[in-house]
Amino acid sequence: MFQPPTRAMRRDLTQLICALGGLALGLVAPMADVGPAVEASRVATMLFTVGFGVISLVSIIYSMLFLVVQFSASTFTPRLAFFRDEPIVWRAFAFAVGVFVFCVVAGLAIGARDQVSALLPCVAMVLTLVALALMRSLQTKAFDSIQLAHSLTAIATRAHLSYDGLYVRPYDPGRTAAAPPPPGAGTGSTVRWSGPATVIQQIDVAALVAVAQRHDCAIDFRVTPGRTVSRGMALAEVTGAELPEEVLREAVVTGVERTFHQDPELPFRLLADIALRALSPAVNDPATAVESMDRLEDLLTRLADRELDFGRFADGAGRMRVTVPVPDWEQYVRTACDDIAVAAAGSPMALRRLHDLLGRLLERSPEARRAVVRERLEWTERTGSAAYPLIWTPREECS
Repeated sequence: MFQPPTRAMRRDLTQLICALGGLALGLVAPMADVGPAVEASRVATMLFTVGFGVISLVSIIYSMLFLVVQFSASTFTPRLAFFRDEPIVWRAFAFAVGVFVFCVVAGLAIGARDQVSALLPCVAMVLTLVALALMRSLQTKAFDSIQLAHSLTAIATRAHLSYDGLYVRPYDPGRTAAAPPPPGAGTGSTVRWSGPATVIQQIDVAALVAVAQRHDCAIDFRVTPGRTVSRGMALAEVTGAELPEEVLREAVVTGVERTFHQDPELPFRLLADIALRALSPAVNDPATAVESMDRLEDLLTRLADRELDFGRFADGAGRMRVTVPVPDWEQYVRTACDDIAVAAAGSPMALRRLHDLLGRLLERSPEARRAVVRERLEWTERTGSAAYPLIWTPREECS
């Protein structure tokens, strides 16, 4: 779960490698003496034309990025940023930069030569075709990103990948996760956030476990990834030793928005946001809300029989060193259903779908987790019967 971020590093490294590769190829390719020779001046003209023409490709990339992100924010939810983070966006940009560098450097490297190998324009044409292929892939990805089904599937797919790695143990209602005593004697302290308001995106637990083991203490985080911390808010409780805030801040990655890396509640929030926007009076699209609830039911059913308490981390000797708060079953159900339930009260289609969701979830959930589902199911039945007495059928009769 808790790993240092690598996406931004890979993105920047890709762009640097493509630029350096274009530079090296632009210096080496003109020196090749393979195959027939062509007039150097004509090749130089072609290289400069292709090189500066590829700048328009970069402009198209950023135009598509802006338009798709704007469309997703206004149509689905402003927290949905899949296309912006798609690898094809930055790979296409990096490759275009590499082609531009190659063409300009190769055109200048020809100098005052009369002839060059025909291999040079052939290489330029191959690189241009590859850039066009990446552009085609980028267009396809952009078209997919503005489709509702694709966006919902992308959210669910990322959630499945995350949950398969986080929730590996089956739910055991008899299991009690008792907190161990502090690892060492001494006074406890509260570490508070001293910086500006920001979103906790990731926590490097491995580094914190090593710090806690080195100081023989326990670190109990008060905030979970995905939450916003502001100045003066309690970040963690440290028991057994005194740790400065800087030590904890070095292990925390912050940003301006939530990410999927360590925020298992984010898929529920995104799907609920899409449903709420669809049920708003300005949009009034209950069919979209129903599709979002289809995905919410899938995620809730997937977690119903899994152990959700995974936020405890021990050292090599088995002593508990770091704890991080994680969403429990009630929090998942609340995020998925409560806001939608209020908004769906004015739509019989959406309210019926929510009623069916809760009814099937009640049947598939362990007995110890049914109370929170049953409360919401009974609310939908009362609301539906009162608002739509002629078309609402009690659940017992439906079955």
